[in-house]
Amino acid sequence: MSTPVLYGPIGRAVRKIAPFLEADALGVYVAALSMWSAAIGGTVKVSSRGNARPVLLWSALVAGTGRGKGTALRAALHVLDKSLGRFLATHTTSGITSGASLVNHLWEQQEATTETERGRDVRALVVEEEWTEVLKRVKRDPSFTTKLRAAWDGATLRNTTKEEAQEIRDPAMVLHSHITPSDWARYVGESEAAGGSYNRILPFLLGSVPMLDDDRVSLPKVDGGDLSDAYAWATARPRVLALGEDARPLWRIVRRYARILGETLPEAQAVYVERTAEQTLRVAACLAASECSETITDEILTAAFTLVRRSVRDAVSVTRGQTAIREVPQRGKRQPLSIADKVRARIELHGGAATSSQVLPYVGATAAEVKALPEIAVTVERSGMTGRPKTVFTLRDATPDHAEQPNEVPKPQPASAERDDANRATVVQMDAYRPAPKQAPEPAPKPKRSKPLTDVNPFLALL
Repeated sequence: MSTPVLYGPIGRAVRKIAPFLEADALGVYVAALSMWSAAIGGTVKVSSRGNARPVLLWSALVAGTGRGKGTALRAALHVLDKSLGRFLATHTTSGITSGASLVNHLWEQQEATTETERGRDVRALVVEEEWTEVLKRVKRDPSFTTKLRAAWDGATLRNTTKEEAQEIRDPAMVLHSHITPSDWARYVGESEAAGGSYNRILPFLLGSVPMLDDDRVSLPKVDGGDLSDAYAWATARPRVLALGEDARPLWRIVRRYARILGETLPEAQAVYVERTAEQTLRVAACLAASECSETITDEILTAAFTLVRRSVRDAVSVTRGQTAIREVPQRGKRQPLSIADKVRARIELHGGAATSSQVLPYVGATAAEVKALPEIAVTVERSGMTGRPKTVFTLRDATPDHAEQPNEVPKPQPASAERDDANRATVVQMDAYRPAPKQAPEPAPKPKRSKPLTDVNPFLALL
């Protein structure tokens, strides 16, 4: 399971065109799977603990500029375009930067298809090749991430407007995005992921590939007959796929893998592991549907697990920085970040000074609670003579000179305070989470335990 298995008719097509690409074949496979999940998401679901869950796969190709993200996307279109009829041409969009526009797009599509022969259609493929620009804009709309979570869960989406209320039930929206590792660390930070919005996305770090001797060679034709038949089978009527009995033992391992890693990794990395089991089940359902099967076999689940485990490894790598696997706390639970840690991280994220609107919505605290923190300095700034005042939070040890009160005299610190500062836990800068994609992570030190080691973690080596 060390390398992702390119499984089924989609995997065979990707392997066929891979020698003619200056792009990582994994990126082509991931993009094609996201497109496939969007195409069948309106009718195919997967059984999870007795409930029918969506099979929607949200993905992000993480690589530097010119590393083949766009090439991988176009190759995925080459693999699926003919097999999916006009789906990709009529259901692909981009540039959704608010919760209201997301709901409105699906609602307009629902209204346009309600009276058609096949009935309402709320499938959508959102492709963001410049996802960083979108992430910069959506920070202004707090409802965007809420709508994202509901869309991934397949929950009902609603917009309440003056003219007419908009409601979409069972949405089938898929997000596929491209981003650089540095922008991932900057804009898909710990606080956003911990809220559950961006840890629903499977990130994949793309590797480099050799340059082709002749760039005039076009991609070979792909026999899309199997996928065309599978698409017709998957969309003919609603289907709920389920695990076969032979896949149950592996399914228990997958669930343990997610739980143990989630309890072992640092907070910034553990948030990306929380949905590993369901992501594996969704990938497996998409692979089973590509073979016209309502049963997820052990072979299919194995192939799905290799892909999701690769995404887990890449998520840990892109957020690792200098963080090492830490000791498992008592009772097997992660220690939550304190309000002071969260506020400090937000201030450092914004260059040492952050307004109340940049801090309060993300730390779960009131203005009074933040102002009461001893290490936080509070100033009030006004733009011009008539501008509205704004509250600015800075760190006391990094407070700019202009923010100091004129009558304030710094107090000398005793030697004990200096020792406390030396022992105080430091906050890792966000830039520390920007490793080179190729660089292998340093081996983590063995955790120190006060009791004999009786529960060896079998999954750390899988990273």
